[in-house]
Amino acid sequence: MAKKKEVVKKKVSQDSESVEQVLIENFVSLQKVMTNLAVKFESLSTQISKLLELFEISAKSLAEKDFSIGEKEVSQKLDNLLEQNKIIARGITLLHEMNQPEEQQPAQIPPRNVPAQQPRNIPPQQMIQKSPQNQKIQSIMEE
Repeated sequence: MAKKKEVVKKKVSQDSESVEQVLIENFVSLQKVMTNLAVKFESLSTQISKLLELFEISAKSLAEKDFSIGEKEVSQKLDNLLEQNKIIARGITLLHEMNQPEEQQPAQIPPRNVPAQQPRNIPPQQMIQKSPQNQKIQSIMEE
């Protein structure tokens, strides 16, 4: 029995020594990773500082410039954008309504009577065949 206890103690001591060795190796590699991470954080901090300086310089130069766009011009451009937005919204609504099955369609907008004209120097975008759907879209866009 004394031999078994000695054999068990040797195995336990060898196992604990190997575990300790693995733990030490892991701890050393963890320290290396942490050191590398600290170096990279320092580099990142430096780059962010440089970027902040660049933004400050940029803000100062923008503050010194005189933007001479009049309020009237901006207002006209915004009004133009608003009208374009309305036209696009109407077109999208019509496309959506045309894609619905007949049973699900709400009250449809009756098509407008557009007088037929003889084609003369028609721009390429108007050379598309005029189906009832295209006529609806065209009449709304002309409003």
